[in-house]
Amino acid sequence: MTNDKPRRFAIINGDDFGFSTGVNQAIIQACEQGVLTSTSLMVTGDAAEEAIAWAQTHSNLAVGLHLVLVCGRSVLPPAQIPHLVDAKGNFSDSPLVAGLRYQFHPAAREELRQEIRAQLEKFRDSGLPLSHVDGHLHLHTHPVVLRVLIELAQEFGIRVIRLPSEELQMTLKLDRRNLITKLVWSGVFGRLRRYGEILLKSHGIKYAERVYGLLQTGSMTEEYLLGLIPQIQADLVEIYSHPAVINAGEPLNGPSGSGAAELSALLSNKVRQLMIQSGFELTNYNKVKW
Repeated sequence: MTNDKPRRFAIINGDDFGFSTGVNQAIIQACEQGVLTSTSLMVTGDAAEEAIAWAQTHSNLAVGLHLVLVCGRSVLPPAQIPHLVDAKGNFSDSPLVAGLRYQFHPAAREELRQEIRAQLEKFRDSGLPLSHVDGHLHLHTHPVVLRVLIELAQEFGIRVIRLPSEELQMTLKLDRRNLITKLVWSGVFGRLRRYGEILLKSHGIKYAERVYGLLQTGSMTEEYLLGLIPQIQADLVEIYSHPAVINAGEPLNGPSGSGAAELSALLSNKVRQLMIQSGFELTNYNKVKW
């Protein structure tokens, strides 16, 4: 008698690798002691070189590119991309402002293509295999940005791109805080997901069936994960969060204290056991057989 039950796989990703030493410490700890299997590197982060060195000694940790086009620094000098960054090389802190500029400003779009290429080149220079591509505040799902990534996919070996996709009702059942934000984000990113699916499918680029983390950003706690995991119906999912060790004098990659709570969730034995009980095998995008 054969078992026709499909195998289930979960990629557990830590975003913002390279943002700070505290973030790097959390991601490595969660990889060594917890359920984390994957991470996304900010190549212009203050601690990017440290992150790369850690990744080179942890071959079981898959590393993707965390594309930064808002709330961060560019790879290219400001003089080369004046419509994207300020005199210090900083992108806009507003995703709305940045998104509108990328959509409607021809000069900005051309500079955007140059900067995306530069970030991919900087990742390639690290020598790390490229697991996947995602983006800071998900600006990589912007149609203009996504089309550039498609254009560069073959050259840089982009096989997987994150497309956020989670059930609004499931999230609200577990946590109704920030209701308006969740409603808006669910609508906006739902449309971007549908657009992205069509585009990625047509070019043979893969994406997870469900991706959890957007609607609960900053609050991917143990309690939330213990409520979420048993409800997941998909068989290939990504769950991402923003773990951090809080070090004095370092910038935070999220609300104060949220990084520590999200690290605690990734280290939780209850979370690990529930993943197993729910039939999930922990994996990463380098290992998935599509």
